[in-house]
Amino acid sequence: MTTPQVERPKLELRDLTAYLVVVGMVAVMWLLELIDLIPGTDFDRWGIRPRTLSGLWGIPLAPFLHAGLGHLIANTLAFLVLGCLIAASGTQRIIQVTVIVTLVAGFGVWLTGAAHSVHLGASGVVFGYLTYLVTRGFFQRHAGLIIVGILVFLVYGGILWGLLPRPGISWQGHLFGAIGGVVAAWVIHGRRPASPPPPPG
Repeated sequence: MTTPQVERPKLELRDLTAYLVVVGMVAVMWLLELIDLIPGTDFDRWGIRPRTLSGLWGIPLAPFLHAGLGHLIANTLAFLVLGCLIAASGTQRIIQVTVIVTLVAGFGVWLTGAAHSVHLGASGVVFGYLTYLVTRGFFQRHAGLIIVGILVFLVYGGILWGLLPRPGISWQGHLFGAIGGVVAAWVIHGRRPASPPPPPG
């Protein structure tokens, strides 16, 4: 008598791609910061320089640049955890959210940052990830995601204190990153029409 074998679902590479995107972004951050430790190397000059034409290059580059290892370490864990929570919805989703948050945060900083300042770091994206996770359930009208958002807020909501202006901290990046997360949730989930009720019968 033979026992029927139950076929186990296989974890394919494409299932891991979204998480590899998050890990890959962090790896690039660490690689650039380690190279930046070499004397004579100054990647930080490629950060966002408000209201300058060359400073526009900093909008896509700034999240990968940090003002020292301490700055990078402070952003790494939250970026990985929040990024992977978004990556659970797929590669397209993590890319969509990251692009929207980066653009909103970057242009916000470019427009409002202090003159002659340089803004860099992934904290704006971290704030965007947080507010996206907190608000997407409300836009999507999904009770389970609302609960997840509340849990994420309880664990990471303390970082919102970074929205308050402090010397040496790019609170503009934090503020517009947080706005970018809400915008991402609205663009991705909020504009979809509600599902029609099932026909009676």
